[in-house]
Amino acid sequence: MDLGISGRKAIVCGSSRGLGRAIAGSLARAGCVVVLNGIDAARLKGEAEALHAETGAEIIPVAADVTTREGQDALFAACSGPDILITNAGGPPFKDFRQIDREAMLKGVTANMITPIELIQRAVDGMVERRFGRVVNITSVSVKMPVFGLDLSSGARAGLTAFLAGVSRSVAHANVTINNILPGYFDTDRYRAGIDATAKAQGKSHDAMHAERVATVPAKRAGSPAEFGDAAAFLCSSQAGYITGQNLLLDGGLFQSAF
Repeated sequence: MDLGISGRKAIVCGSSRGLGRAIAGSLARAGCVVVLNGIDAARLKGEAEALHAETGAEIIPVAADVTTREGQDALFAACSGPDILITNAGGPPFKDFRQIDREAMLKGVTANMITPIELIQRAVDGMVERRFGRVVNITSVSVKMPVFGLDLSSGARAGLTAFLAGVSRSVAHANVTINNILPGYFDTDRYRAGIDATAKAQGKSHDAMHAERVATVPAKRAGSPAEFGDAAAFLCSSQAGYITGQNLLLDGGLFQSAF
């Protein structure tokens, strides 16, 4: 399917690896100019070169911490008027809630709630003026259900979801959409780190913990980053202009609900 976004400019935060990298790949294959972002400059450069070689798309690497004002300035200096904005940041480390102090809580809320809001504030008026904009926030299935060790991530991302519920309706008239994707278990570095942390806490091996985890998923597997990237790219498409303010669960059926 032609997504109708060839030539559009996309900022993809946290895209040097994992789900962010998968989204960047899908948008690049759709013909977008992609701003690739990460903190590790060397890794980012390698990923940008690989993605350009793979797709032929224009890839602009920006090594920056988007949770800081300086990092956000760097992103928008590279792409002052994005048509597509993907907010994505690694969540707080897996911890029992008793071990989370005030400083860690503030850091988690800054990364997973405040930063996406700040990025949207900078991008959305230009999108409204141009009568096209797609914002996709990568949150988590933990917004809907408890996941061991992700309490801080759950709280911050749920706050973002609630904050943007009204915002998304306020810009829909201008063909600007704001949606959230809630990933379940996807086979990424972060997922593997979570498996390791849980396995250690429960005295199990990595493989045993992984098998136990995916056994709870009706699809009986972890998701692939590539399928996640393509779903995100569709939400950024011209065809998705009537989808806004939604929370798309990509979890293989893990969260069990009729609605």
